[in-house]
Amino acid sequence: MPNYRYKAMNQKGERLQGTYKAESEDEVINMISANNYYPLLVEEIQEGTKIQLFSFEKVKTKDIAVFCRQFYTMLNAGVTINRSLHILSMQLTNKKLKESVGNIEEEVKKGQTLSEAMKMQGNIFPNLLVSMIETGEVSGNLDSVFLRMSTHYEKENKINNKVKSAMIYPAVLSVVAVVVVVVLLTFIMPTFIDLFTQSGAELPTPTKILLAISGGLRSYGLIIIFIVTIIGFLIRSYFRSEAGQLTSSKIKLSLPILKTLNQKIIVSRFTRTLSTLLSSGVTLVQALEVVSSVVGNKVAEEILNKVRESVIKGEGLANSISESNIFPPMLSSMIMIGEESGSLDDILNKTADFYDEELETAVQRATAMLEPLLIVVMGVVIGFIIISIMLPMFNMYNNI
Repeated sequence: MPNYRYKAMNQKGERLQGTYKAESEDEVINMISANNYYPLLVEEIQEGTKIQLFSFEKVKTKDIAVFCRQFYTMLNAGVTINRSLHILSMQLTNKKLKESVGNIEEEVKKGQTLSEAMKMQGNIFPNLLVSMIETGEVSGNLDSVFLRMSTHYEKENKINNKVKSAMIYPAVLSVVAVVVVVVLLTFIMPTFIDLFTQSGAELPTPTKILLAISGGLRSYGLIIIFIVTIIGFLIRSYFRSEAGQLTSSKIKLSLPILKTLNQKIIVSRFTRTLSTLLSSGVTLVQALEVVSSVVGNKVAEEILNKVRESVIKGEGLANSISESNIFPPMLSSMIMIGEESGSLDDILNKTADFYDEELETAVQRATAMLEPLLIVVMGVVIGFIIISIMLPMFNMYNNI
């Protein structure tokens, strides 16, 4: 089926553009007119005119939040699922998500349910969202599910942005430090080599070390870059494996600066996700199975799987959680109150709000500790380089 590129405008002057698969140009025009737009341009995309080897665009949490919010708005206004999918397939800005929604529309037309069609899209949509939609289809409150999930992912995106923003300055500082050191060793240091050699003076040990490093960088720079790249690739591949993810999770929960921060992230995700699932009518056992896969930490995932097994055996959630060293005592106390009062979902939601604030404080503290630590390390390295250059110069001056 040919693929057409189109541009259109409505009476308010709002413009719309995108691509649409159709049998003919007239079919595209009819689609545009049905959406109360009039066509400005309709042309067939010729095969081979656009070569796309790889698609690096990712579907981010923000994109999922927008998808859920827009879907809720249309369903709440009485728009059918098919029609909502069609509109979203034209309006979404993320190309990967846009293509997936278009595929979902086709599958739904063939008779698949929305959740089944979403499962067919691979890892585009989170398991949590698919599970919630499946529950909404059974209970008949799909619009409420999309509202809850839009709120959930908006808060998740807010948390992610806070963590990323806090890490930007330390990351930039680290890159600058590495660049400064490399420039000093490869460009500045060689200007002193001839001077030190001609003097004939005995060079101090720090200077000898620095000269060896500088010479190595200049002589084997490309080889070093190649080796570092290969090592980086191997490390990255390892940390993407099951064993690597578990190792990474253990490291995150053991490093002094990152431990508290990661614990807050785990607790925040756990409480908010579990609250969302329980408020939608999902059983506690099913909810724990879904939650364990979205906390983002393999150690926490293993613990939650054990908690789920304990709950299946009849033990209370609060008692099961209290046996873990990841979740704070306050959480088990709040869960116990929720279990006794019969309002576990509401208690968990309020607890999630509390830990969101705690997470923000933890991010600020981690940043406040990382910045001076990086500055000290950078100062020590650059100070060592300067001293290594100055020591032989003082020796030369004393020998005059």
